Amino acid sequence: MMVVGIGVLLAFQLLGEVLSYAVGGLVPWPVIGMALISMALILVGRTPSVSQFGQHTIATSNLFLANLGILFVPAGVGIIQHLDLVRDHGLAILATIIISTVATLVVTVGAFLGIKHLLGSKGRE
Repeated sequence: MMVVGIGVLLAFQLLGEVLSYAVGGLVPWPVIGMALISMALILVGRTPSVSQFGQHTIATSNLFLANLGILFVPAGVGIIQHLDLVRDHGLAILATIIISTVATLVVTVGAFLGIKHLLGSKGRE
């Protein structure tokens, strides 16, 4: 069961990477792969119980999500290994993180409000 799910996830990762390379990297491969696997799951069946494909893929994805914290270990080790760079450029790194976070929030809110305006306020406010 797990091997099938990992195989499916890796296949879509590869397909996303190939398509990203084909379009010159305009869209990142994780975005393409995630869109393709979402479309495939919708085409195969909306609920995981409809297909083996959906069952295995969702079970494997849930396992990965449950252990997502372990993926932060390499980043922590990298920071510890390069503490001298953090010490020398810490203020610039902090400023970059703050500015990019604020910019991302502003763009996200702007996009949300723009789409909401285009679609009209059909929902609750």
